[in-house]
Amino acid sequence: MNINTALLTKCTLFRDFEEADIQKFITCLEPREKNYEKGEFVFHAGEAVKSMYILLSGSVHIIEEDFWGNRSIIEAMDGVLLFGEAYVFSNMEKYLVSVVAAETAKILIVPPDRMLESCLAGTHLQAILTRNIAYILSLKVVGLTQKVGHVIQRSTQEKLFSYLSKCAKREGKNAFFIPYSRQQLADYLSVERSALSHELSKMRKNGMIRYQKNYFELLDN
Repeated sequence: MNINTALLTKCTLFRDFEEADIQKFITCLEPREKNYEKGEFVFHAGEAVKSMYILLSGSVHIIEEDFWGNRSIIEAMDGVLLFGEAYVFSNMEKYLVSVVAAETAKILIVPPDRMLESCLAGTHLQAILTRNIAYILSLKVVGLTQKVGHVIQRSTQEKLFSYLSKCAKREGKNAFFIPYSRQQLADYLSVERSALSHELSKMRKNGMIRYQKNYFELLDN
């Protein structure tokens, strides 16, 4: 399979790799590409852990659903990113969450068996790959910690304040786009959509924010 190694240089997993090194790695691992339509699941919670994944294009949501089908978005992912690796490296037997395509997505499905062993054993790249994986996992811990900081707020308004403030700080400006629709933002913050819409309308009326779809501007009164 002809896989775009230039694109894979954008993935943190392959930071400090040359394209030729990535090509050798891909040849050894024998991954496969698959296209997912919006709403299609990459994997479901409870399925056996068999692979890790690299998002090549589009976006996916990591979600959790309860017994009655209520959905909570844990994380939105876009760009060229690795996911599913924590389950592989922790030797988990089953996925605890589901991943669904938020839009049409192209994903590289990577068998993990030779990730750190036969493909790179004894080479300087083994240490680089291990470092990169540790960095990726650390970033995800930080991201989950930030989400906990949002959802532990008592009111819907406080959750919105926490989330929008974080977005502004991350972008370094008061105007930005968020990766969620209204329902998805409600799922991410673990609130009812009607309550979310009510608070957003109230914040706009009070001159605190302006917004249009997923574009937000925080106002300093």
